[in-house]
Amino acid sequence: MRLPVVCFVATVAFLAPSYWSVAQDLKKGVTDLAHVDADFHIQGEYSGNVTHPDGWCRAVGLQVVALGDGKFDALWYRGGLPGNGDDGSTRIKLSGQRAGDKTVLAGEGQTVELQPGYAASVKNSGGAIVGHLSPLHRYSHTAGAVPPANAIVLFDGKNTDRLKNAKVTADGLLEIGCETKEPVQNFTLHAEFRTPYMPYARGQARGNSGFYLQKRYEVQVLDSFGLELQFNDCASLYRFKTPDLNMSFPPLSWQTYDIDFTAPKFDADGKRIAKGRITVRHNGIVVHNNLELENKTGGGSVEGPNPLPILVQNHSNPVHFRNVWLIDHDATTANIAPPCAATSTCAVGCGGTTVPACCVPELKCRSVRIRRCR
Repeated sequence: MRLPVVCFVATVAFLAPSYWSVAQDLKKGVTDLAHVDADFHIQGEYSGNVTHPDGWCRAVGLQVVALGDGKFDALWYRGGLPGNGDDGSTRIKLSGQRAGDKTVLAGEGQTVELQPGYAASVKNSGGAIVGHLSPLHRYSHTAGAVPPANAIVLFDGKNTDRLKNAKVTADGLLEIGCETKEPVQNFTLHAEFRTPYMPYARGQARGNSGFYLQKRYEVQVLDSFGLELQFNDCASLYRFKTPDLNMSFPPLSWQTYDIDFTAPKFDADGKRIAKGRITVRHNGIVVHNNLELENKTGGGSVEGPNPLPILVQNHSNPVHFRNVWLIDHDATTANIAPPCAATSTCAVGCGGTTVPACCVPELKCRSVRIRRCR
């Protein structure tokens, strides 16, 4: 029995254009939902419960990635989606093809059938339905974070006075290739970004940009949705450190970075006496925690005691930005808390600890709750 998903039907009916009319634009990068193809409505995140061979029902997550011409890859997560229950065990890779309005993905003895307007059906190797997965649209709890009173607003949708070489789209989004006019040393940066839909592109050609902190240390921006992470994927410290978790959302979804940066220290002779440190929250989840920076990353400028600007990398892909601001730690002695989109403060986490409610899409305990299916 197919399970209808009403809200997903409404989305498809409103946005679905002709597939072939936009094929050329898809290769350059689509930034407007009105110009996506049929594959876009299959791509995305799914979540639900599936009966496993041992008879137990367990939560699973699925991320489906469009590869162009009706082809798809997917990753199957045990326990739920990354940041929402994934237990960190080995993922299962599935692949498949769209035929008309139905897409079939297969891998390691299981099959997933996807169709817009319905929950995905999961079948075992014998063809029996063992569960359903519903489409899920997640968002970062720091999206829309209001700059505190001591923040320096770099871009608010209009004003670019604090940026050099800034270009703004007609609908008020910041484009790639700009940098701050003032150098920065120790700071907290909040930025929201959106990668384009580029199903035919692969690797570093798929929604590439990045934040070069002090023009030295790059926090990568890339469409890494549904991938096994490498050291040059989204939220990586480019070619230095892979993020602890792949918190990438699908392309054309707004994502957030909240970055705490402490610059390295040098003595009077220019010798480094303390390494820089960085904490990165990607979509509200910590993916680098107070990490020591061994050196500059990739093509960054050489380390030194002099502060430098923040550069938004131009990699020729139409990545867009909004709500960008920073807090200069050298200009304030206030304790900086992770930004919240709402004024609600705390929730009780695993083990009774208190955590900021705005920093986690869903509280995650180590133990996975399971139940026997009848």
